[in-house]
Amino acid sequence: MIDRLMLPGLARGDGVAFALLRLYLGGFLVWGVWDNIVSAERIPEFETFLTGLNCPMPAIAAPMSVWAQLLIGLLLIPGLFTRIAGLLLAVNFAVAIWLLSGLQAPGEALARELFGPMMCVLAGLVFATHGGGRLSADTVVFDRR
Repeated sequence: MIDRLMLPGLARGDGVAFALLRLYLGGFLVWGVWDNIVSAERIPEFETFLTGLNCPMPAIAAPMSVWAQLLIGLLLIPGLFTRIAGLLLAVNFAVAIWLLSGLQAPGEALARELFGPMMCVLAGLVFATHGGGRLSADTVVFDRR
């Protein structure tokens, strides 16, 4: 009886669940930075934003973050080098949390503002530790079983 309460049949859908998470998050990251990639005015705006957060070397940090997010998104979508992409995702958004948390005192507003970046850190850690799942390019290319 207890075994049935653990819903073991749901484990059969883990490949689909990981694929959906990768596709959504990867697509969101690409979409979120695409304007910075195609428009020369956007990176200086992001640099100004980072300067306001007291980010060290915003002229380097802004394009590095944008290109990292694009790369992460492009790797997550097919699930290629997913563990590396997950690690980069976690680090990039941990830095974002560090910068944003210096902006204001802890409280409900900060907790709400940090929800998205924290979910990216946590998703990155899941991908870094579990990979992209059965329905990923990593499994097709690198799984030699």
